Amino acid sequence: MIAPESRHPARWWHALPDGRIACDLCPRACKLHEGQRGMCFVRQMRDGEMVLTTYGRSSGFCVDPIEKKPLSHFHPGTSVFSFGTAGCNLACKFCQNWDISKSRQVDTLVDRAMPDEIAAAAVRAGCASVAFTYNDPVIFAEYAMDVADACHAVGLKTVAVTAGYICDEPRREFYAKMDAANVDLKSFTEEFYHTVTGGHLQPVLDTLVYLKRETDVWVEVTTLVIPGHNDSDAEIAALSEWMMRELGAETPLHLSAFHPDWRMMDVPPTSPATLTRARQIAMASGLRFVYTGNVHDRAGGTTSCPRCGAALIERDWYDIRAYRVTASGTCPDCGTAVAGRFGTYGGSFGNRRAPVSLHR
Repeated sequence: MIAPESRHPARWWHALPDGRIACDLCPRACKLHEGQRGMCFVRQMRDGEMVLTTYGRSSGFCVDPIEKKPLSHFHPGTSVFSFGTAGCNLACKFCQNWDISKSRQVDTLVDRAMPDEIAAAAVRAGCASVAFTYNDPVIFAEYAMDVADACHAVGLKTVAVTAGYICDEPRREFYAKMDAANVDLKSFTEEFYHTVTGGHLQPVLDTLVYLKRETDVWVEVTTLVIPGHNDSDAEIAALSEWMMRELGAETPLHLSAFHPDWRMMDVPPTSPATLTRARQIAMASGLRFVYTGNVHDRAGGTTSCPRCGAALIERDWYDIRAYRVTASGTCPDCGTAVAGRFGTYGGSFGNRRAPVSLHR
């Protein structure tokens, strides 16, 4: 079923003296004439106001292991109900979901998906949380926030998988609805952000600092390591040292392997050795939980006690092979608290990834 285009009233905009409107959601500050869409493609000026054209419409649903988001310290081994819409407010040349995030076709959105329907479907699927992912939930914030309210009403957690490219006021309101976030820190140079993503670095750093210092949201960070672009020892060290200063030693960092896609097909994939070297640099800076992704690396997927070094959660891809964190979130050997949201472990969801239909 192809859902009709939405005309849901959007927030975070203001009128300009020349008859245009300005979007106040993200740092792009798009200025729109009647009928024109922002760079994200989903926010549009209609009849003198801004509307969100993807409210209640999804590009599809899937039940994933929470580790796939990736989140390693947020209810490990549980399943998450994942969905997205279309569009994006960045223009990453390496985007691995470009068919969704760069879509300009309304029929990309194939399923009607109202907030209470999503929450009910997630409960039926046995999920512990709902993730806004595949494309950035910042651009459909009004929709994501309503879904989050519906999820919380039935006991589900909410997860934002995001680039963190958002302005101050909507940032406060959006993350007030989220229980966890994985934020893409795509590089640690302004040049990379400008030339490769079409954005800027500082707003992302501002989002991360805000989340860690002013909210209770559980935060993990992901950097896609791209050969020749952001993989130098100096940049990995600078990024890690910034995380130590601003986010703290216990904020997990995921270093993921790049695979050629979209407009970066001429760049080779990241070697496992590069990720291992980057992980060593990050851990030498003082970060206690550094993981590798998109490669088979059991050592790089294991959560170890920051004090005694005991293996606490051993992962093989997304399979959890051993789980020793106590229900109170401590190491059973030395009693050290492990940063995260743990609770009672209910068993590994594993490598399975199951597309689902929203409607019975």
